[in-house]
Amino acid sequence: MTTHAADLSVGYEAYQRGDYATALRIFRQLADQGNASAQANLGWMYQNGLGVTQDYAAALRWYHKAADQGYAVAQYNLGFMYEEGKGVMPDYGEALRWYRKAADQGNAVAQHNLGVMYANGRGVTQDYGEALRWYRKAADQGDADAQSNLGFMYANGQGVTQDYGEALRWYRKAADQGEALAQNNLGVMYEYGQGVTQDYVQAHMWSNLAAAGGLNVGALRDRLAKQMTPAQIAEARRLTREWKPKGK
Repeated sequence: MTTHAADLSVGYEAYQRGDYATALRIFRQLADQGNASAQANLGWMYQNGLGVTQDYAAALRWYHKAADQGYAVAQYNLGFMYEEGKGVMPDYGEALRWYRKAADQGNAVAQHNLGVMYANGRGVTQDYGEALRWYRKAADQGDADAQSNLGFMYANGQGVTQDYGEALRWYRKAADQGEALAQNNLGVMYEYGQGVTQDYVQAHMWSNLAAAGGLNVGALRDRLAKQMTPAQIAEARRLTREWKPKGK
């Protein structure tokens, strides 16, 4: 292990245990020496006010240093800052540019966000085909948000022939990881028998899990409950309690 790698490891360990002062000191030393990972970590700490006063301008400066060295995580974070207007005016064109750099290196979150920008026409002409392509790249790496969005596009025929079977498959992958929107959409598909045999118990279970994830699904659960027996509702609740998330 090189000295830089050893020092960086010590910085990570300090960060993980909440010793931000030590982490900042180590990351700053390495960042000043040109270490891209340390520069990105320093940017993250300034962005989120960890051990230091939140400072978006400083975060941008350190992200730029790392991103200019080709560090994908910093390129993604820079894209996010430009998209959300943190420390700069919102600039979808710059966000798209940095997301693409990170996405081209295989960064799954950047690939997902690039898909979102194509799907919504942010900084680029709306293009469902490109959105699908980037969502699939991220989804194939296990990114739950991309899997959920891919399911939505198949369910609604956006950029692809409507295919409930494919929608169900991608929603399930995301739902199995605990992605609440996919869990809700999976519940709706079970409710109406879209791509799957209609099953109110499964629908109720997935809506329960979506609610636990923070979504307001009261209307869906009320609608389901009117069509279910008390025994079916009890079974759905049992399945909800026993559910465990799966890996990517």
